[in-house]
Amino acid sequence: MADLITKIESLVRTRGQKGVAGIWTDEHELVEAARKTREAGIKKFEAISPYPIHGIDEAMKIPRSYIPYITFIAGLSGCTFGVWFTWWTSAVDWPLLIGGKPMWSLPAFIPVIFECTILIGALTTVASMLVINGLPKVDPPVIDPDLTSHKFALFVPESSGDTAKIEQLFKSFGAKDVRRTEF
Repeated sequence: MADLITKIESLVRTRGQKGVAGIWTDEHELVEAARKTREAGIKKFEAISPYPIHGIDEAMKIPRSYIPYITFIAGLSGCTFGVWFTWWTSAVDWPLLIGGKPMWSLPAFIPVIFECTILIGALTTVASMLVINGLPKVDPPVIDPDLTSHKFALFVPESSGDTAKIEQLFKSFGAKDVRRTEF
């Protein structure tokens, strides 16, 4: 039993990367620093913020998410399933001939089809977000506790380049604090 718990913990726990973090107190400075970091040739870095920042995606050149496509395909699959399921139950599995009415009629099953579309689309979206974002993250490393309230950070892993150069880069961009850390 202890082996099973250890295996589950190793799957759920985050494996932190060592790197350099620059901390800013102004969100506009962070966006500008992210843009300059990208222009300096560093492609792999993270922005950490207590709330969404307008313009950070463009500054970091983050591509458009493919989650809407996953949701559309899942919703279409749910709609197809809803049409098939209502047809199969009313015309094949349990056919009831009542007063010469058709075995299957689309208007009668629109609510069921709609609910199948929404249910499958929503559940697939949530599941794909969990997988894509690598959640759940249990006990993640903390760079600075104030990053959850009023500070902002850029984190560059060691694999992205020379850490001394990155530290000097962050200082030149106006970072209030630069430290080697794990994230």
